[in-house]
Amino acid sequence: MFEFLIPLRRLAHRGLEVGLHIERRFEPFFRPQLDRLTREPLAKLVQHLKNRNRPDLGLGLAEEKLFDWEEQALQDIIDEMREQMNLHFQPGAYERGGNTKTHGLVRATFTVRPGLAENLRRGVFAVERSYPAYIRFAGPGPDVPEDIRDVGFGSMTVKLMDVPGEKLMDEEKFTQDWPAVVTPTFVTPNVRENAKLQYWSTIDEPLWYFLNPKDLHFLDFLMQGLWNQTQYNPLGQRYYSCVPYLLGEGQAMLYSYLPLSKVGMDIPGVPFGRVPPNYLRDNMARTLRETDVDFDMLVQIQTDPHRMPIEDASIRWPEDLSPWVPVARIHIPRQDFDNPEMMSLNRNLKFNPWHSLREHRPLGNQSRARRRLYQELSNFRQIMNRVDHVEPTGTEFGSGKVAVDQSQMPEVRQRHEPGSPDAVDP
Repeated sequence: MFEFLIPLRRLAHRGLEVGLHIERRFEPFFRPQLDRLTREPLAKLVQHLKNRNRPDLGLGLAEEKLFDWEEQALQDIIDEMREQMNLHFQPGAYERGGNTKTHGLVRATFTVRPGLAENLRRGVFAVERSYPAYIRFAGPGPDVPEDIRDVGFGSMTVKLMDVPGEKLMDEEKFTQDWPAVVTPTFVTPNVRENAKLQYWSTIDEPLWYFLNPKDLHFLDFLMQGLWNQTQYNPLGQRYYSCVPYLLGEGQAMLYSYLPLSKVGMDIPGVPFGRVPPNYLRDNMARTLRETDVDFDMLVQIQTDPHRMPIEDASIRWPEDLSPWVPVARIHIPRQDFDNPEMMSLNRNLKFNPWHSLREHRPLGNQSRARRRLYQELSNFRQIMNRVDHVEPTGTEFGSGKVAVDQSQMPEVRQRHEPGSPDAVDP
């Protein structure tokens, strides 16, 4: 029924895409100033409208609720995303199903801050020490567009290594994975709605997930649009977990990566000229050839189970209820990452938030879905590329682990005797 309208719908979607691509070229000249004036007031308005009729599930702090639609929605997402991968890639060159385009995989050091409050000293943060890390910076999916033609989205996924303790998945023994994206709320409130988004993405019309008058998600569209924008340099962007995690039993947290370093933000060619297709990688590579880069990892503790929900990832947790608190410093030293060796390592790595200590178990229905979703899609990708899964140790490019450099954070110190199980080799 109404099949004759499908070409019109597709034409309208293409028109919206063209308009977005043109607007992205002009954003650098007005968007930063506009955001400073309007983003926070608009975000508060959108969140107020979303909260007006949102039901109270009656949950306690760090408490989850299972839904009877979760498994079917998850299977639908897996099927749709596998189909997207088949449509966009050829065997031997499969990319990830989500956060698809790799801008760069870099070596880093993750150092727990000294003097944390007692309630923060859980899991990774229980001991003042440094961990070797790899960090993957990536763009959106399901395809690999030129950077100026993407939806203005980015991700930063931290993989810690040399993390002792029992893990939630047997797949990796000594890692802790913490993904984050540029938006403080997730694109969909729950897994059921995400399955709808994946359907529209499979037929290359994702905007209709938000704008379909029969099933409107306009408030989520507005909220994402406040943060989705032309990207300049992945090393100068703030990232958010969007979904909660445990911080020890009975305590839930969100986390965020806050950039501390001044980095190059130029985009050659805007607005009318030719923009390099991978200018984000170029800007990252240029930055790390010249200087080190630092981020702070911040956490926000859940204090109100309704206003700071576990099961609805489209709701921003109010900072007036719980401020962000720094818990670790991420140091990315000067390096050359734009080479075949690092790209090859990236292809062999798996990232999954369930590569985790029990003290940091992912929470909520979207996180529960990620366990099987990420595992099945990463297995599928590696099978299609005929590569083996590698659990990294930080020794991939030399006899020592990823360098642990305390010089940029002198107030953080090791509290380990040489040779102890928790010690990190220099």
